[in-house]
Amino acid sequence: MQARQTPAFETPDHRRIYEYVEQQGTVAPREAAEALEMDPEQFHHELAVLKRDGYLEEQDDTIRVALEAGTAEEYTSNGVGFTIRPARQEDLAGIVGVIRKITSEKTYLVAETVAQQVDFEGVLIRHNDVETRMFFVATVADDVIGWAHLEAPELEKLSHAAKLTVGVLDEYRRHGIGGHLLHRSLEWAGSHGYQRVYNSIPATNQEAARFLEDHGFETEAIRKEQYMIDGEFTAELMMARSL
Repeated sequence: MQARQTPAFETPDHRRIYEYVEQQGTVAPREAAEALEMDPEQFHHELAVLKRDGYLEEQDDTIRVALEAGTAEEYTSNGVGFTIRPARQEDLAGIVGVIRKITSEKTYLVAETVAQQVDFEGVLIRHNDVETRMFFVATVADDVIGWAHLEAPELEKLSHAAKLTVGVLDEYRRHGIGGHLLHRSLEWAGSHGYQRVYNSIPATNQEAARFLEDHGFETEAIRKEQYMIDGEFTAELMMARSL
């Protein structure tokens, strides 16, 4: 299913199943049928239709939202092998851990908010009538060491633009991992009809600003005294690029 394709359902049961799975992130079919108090035979029939129409997918005896995101890509840089791929629900703890480690060392308030949100909700991927949220991860030996996140509202006047966060653990930088994550997320956004991607960072985070500038982002506005960091007012750089 395309990110810009708002879910539309043939029957109320289709909507009930999809919304339950979307809210859970991933769930076993039997558990979903029991939670929705549906006859197992009826549930599996409705699930088959949702899978046929590209709304849900089944992997490893669990069902989840099917949001087109491509496959895993493997790279090697200076002896470090890493994989860039769409995130899975089971990556949630790893993503939250990486974001919190990075934000404990550097000021990246938007990413910190993302970690709080997904940890509170317990769900990574979102695609509903209100918002779409997608994650990509960089992994080394199956451990998450970086992420890219895109989020966009479904409100028509705002749905052309997606919010971005991206980061890599310090010990894995200078291998091009952040660039690959950013490229993958921008490619996904462009192929799903988004026209702009934006990111907001504290002006003190010059490393992040240079990284974004090197990949085509421009500072479109500066909000003075937007953040209070360590007892001092800090400006916010509002950066964006067109796709």
